[in-house]
Amino acid sequence: MLAVPAAGVVIVTGAISPAHARAEAEQLGPVIGFLAAVLVLAHFCDAEGLFQACGAWLARRSAGSPGRLMAGVFVLASTITAVLSLDATVVLLTPVVFATAARMGVRAGPHVYACAHLSNTASLLLPVSNLTNLLAFAASGLSFTRFAALMALPWLVAIGVEYAVFRRFFERDLDEVTHSPVTAETPQLPLFALVTVACTLAGFAVTSALHVEPAWAALAGALVLAGRALVRRRATPLTVVRAAAPAFLAFVLALGVVVRAVVDNGLADALRHALPEGTGLAALLGIAALAAVLANLINNLPAILVLLPLTAPAGPGALLAVLLGVNIGPNLTYAGSLATLLWRRIAHGQGYEVGLKEFTRLGLLATPAALVPAVVALWASLQVVGA
Repeated sequence: MLAVPAAGVVIVTGAISPAHARAEAEQLGPVIGFLAAVLVLAHFCDAEGLFQACGAWLARRSAGSPGRLMAGVFVLASTITAVLSLDATVVLLTPVVFATAARMGVRAGPHVYACAHLSNTASLLLPVSNLTNLLAFAASGLSFTRFAALMALPWLVAIGVEYAVFRRFFERDLDEVTHSPVTAETPQLPLFALVTVACTLAGFAVTSALHVEPAWAALAGALVLAGRALVRRRATPLTVVRAAAPAFLAFVLALGVVVRAVVDNGLADALRHALPEGTGLAALLGIAALAAVLANLINNLPAILVLLPLTAPAGPGALLAVLLGVNIGPNLTYAGSLATLLWRRIAHGQGYEVGLKEFTRLGLLATPAALVPAVVALWASLQVVGA
């Protein structure tokens, strides 16, 4: 939360004018409102039992096979990340995967690492999948459906490459079963939550087509699930407020002000000279690589805030290349994204020691391997769909 006092310091010292700080806050306002609604939606999906049902589905589908569990985790984590955001995968799905692996008697490592990587890589598809996406979406001028159409192929390619790398990297772990599976009661599928999420997704497409902020669709879905919990006395108004993570929202807003101050005081000029010009394949590769490096140096959220105003004049293609860099790139180091740092803390809470050497080795193999073909896929999508 150091970003909040830091924002006050840069305003008081004149590093950013109050007018510029206010403009930054107004620009981030709708994005932060959208994020709050999605966080509430994910929280009450968990309260409805959606993630426990997902764990039961994983166990049934895997039939005692670590390899099948890996495939199931990839499908489930990719879907949850895309639809309910990376926070849902890290905070809500990761503990379920730990429990499922323990119940099946298989090593948790490959499957838990998949949650970490896919919370970043699989967040490419929709504007709601990641806060970085929301920021890029707001700056791109694209509709919700056009954004998804352009990112669908890079999303599939990046996930496919990650899966191939994981199968090879964890080959020995996926051949070992530590004990016999433990049978457990299968929870009922929460149809109300599933229908609400499906309607919310449809709402995103409809509001975008009508040139209405998609945040209203997210708010409607959050209100339906939160209202149901309140009426049934399974939650209180304070529960809803906490689910929206106001401290994190304040952090995001303050960070935006701090980054704007840094950009205004010289960083923009330095990066502008380093950014490739144009939107050809070579330029897109260079933009994505620079974004990935910057994400690992200063974290992906500040990186996207820095790079968006510099790449926006080049059009949606450049913005989406930045997005590939700041979403896939953080799999290289712990510091690459807030999601990875949070995942590590959750893993430690489950008694799992995340090895720096193993994490980095996997990142060095998976990150470039996924980023380069994903950029090529984006370039191909731009040729077919158009920006």
